[in-house]
Amino acid sequence: MKIKKVASVFFAASLTLGGLAACSTGNSGTTTTGTSKNGVTTIEFWAAPNPPQQVYWKEMAAEFTKENPKIKVNVSPMKESPTSEASIQSAIAGGSAPTMSENINRGFAAQLADSKALVPLDQVDGFDKVIQSRNMENTMKGWKFADGHQYVLPIYSNAMLFGWRIDILKQLGYNEPPKTYSQMLDVAKKLKAKFPNKYVWANADLADPTGWKRWFDFFMLYNAASNGNKFVEGSKFTGDEKAGQQVLGLMNDLNKDNALLTRQAQNPFESGLGIFSAVGPWTIPYWANQFPNMKYNKTYALTPPPVPDGTDTSKVNTFADTKGLVIYASATKEQQKAAMKFIQWVYSNPKNDLTWLEKTDLPPARDDLSTNAAFKSFFDKNPALQPYAAAIPYAIPSMDNAKYNDVQTAIGQQAFNPVVKGEKDPKAAWTDMQNAIEGALK
Repeated sequence: MKIKKVASVFFAASLTLGGLAACSTGNSGTTTTGTSKNGVTTIEFWAAPNPPQQVYWKEMAAEFTKENPKIKVNVSPMKESPTSEASIQSAIAGGSAPTMSENINRGFAAQLADSKALVPLDQVDGFDKVIQSRNMENTMKGWKFADGHQYVLPIYSNAMLFGWRIDILKQLGYNEPPKTYSQMLDVAKKLKAKFPNKYVWANADLADPTGWKRWFDFFMLYNAASNGNKFVEGSKFTGDEKAGQQVLGLMNDLNKDNALLTRQAQNPFESGLGIFSAVGPWTIPYWANQFPNMKYNKTYALTPPPVPDGTDTSKVNTFADTKGLVIYASATKEQQKAAMKFIQWVYSNPKNDLTWLEKTDLPPARDDLSTNAAFKSFFDKNPALQPYAAAIPYAIPSMDNAKYNDVQTAIGQQAFNPVVKGEKDPKAAWTDMQNAIEGALK
């Protein structure tokens, strides 16, 4: 699956959330029936519109009910027409929201939290035990919302990495990919000298202002340069000016070296037209089926984002393409308690995360994914996915702001895209971007 196909799912629906707060405490419909006459608490769980995930949750629900017969978990797929976000918004507004669901990213969660449609998980008994038993303390740090609460429990974390055509780098005299900006620019000069028709980064998205596309270029680089700065906190722009201008400066330098290609090209990384590209873990099985010549550590290598010179090159932050679980405020207290008990049961045993990994190829959001013996056999068979597991503790999720799409569109329109095209210098671009974002956040 290509990045643009997967990432587009993360574009939140643009429906207005007005009135959701008023509807969020309703108890109509079958999802809020609470305890039935026979003493069984029924909770409704909406799984992502992805068959492997639905199979997983149905299996978990069945096993859980065997051990907890007083709780029944009904698993059904959320509708994805026009989007899964829109179906959730519609259900909340209509008073028919489920007890809980997966498939929620942090930006969309911010919209729902602003409308009081979500339960703060940190206020539900047992949540802290889930974090401890699943060994995800570091991962959770990036998920705290501006109001101090945790509204989402991340299920998986696609810690985004960059791929380098190591076979082409070796032809240039390099045995490993660059780690710093100066090393990357040195590669650019040698690449253009030896292969004038090749580029460091060949991707039309670099010049596209669509908001979600910034997750897979600007934010990967920015998170690395800024040590995971939040960029926006609450309603305030808190971007790291130095780090941001360094990122834009890198793109400006690559453009001057004719090392960027922003026109459409078919499979530029796989063909070797470009030697650097954002690569998600879903790409690895795609390559195995469609591009068998792409061999890990032979054709390509995987690394964290390059960083400005003088920056520590260990434990480098990147962007996390990640989604998680939420509990809806319309659920009764009894259902909320039952939902947390289900979550605790699922994540008390790493074998359940192994089953998830095997069924979905989505890396569980655990700090110990690369070191826990429960996952060793999987990564022995899938070595190209090991770097993603190691990067999870340093991967930063999307911002917790309801206007994240407006913010990210401004990054592209005012800064990233014009710098890439040589239309603005980094300093002016950052200033224009900051002014636009601060205007959008008012």
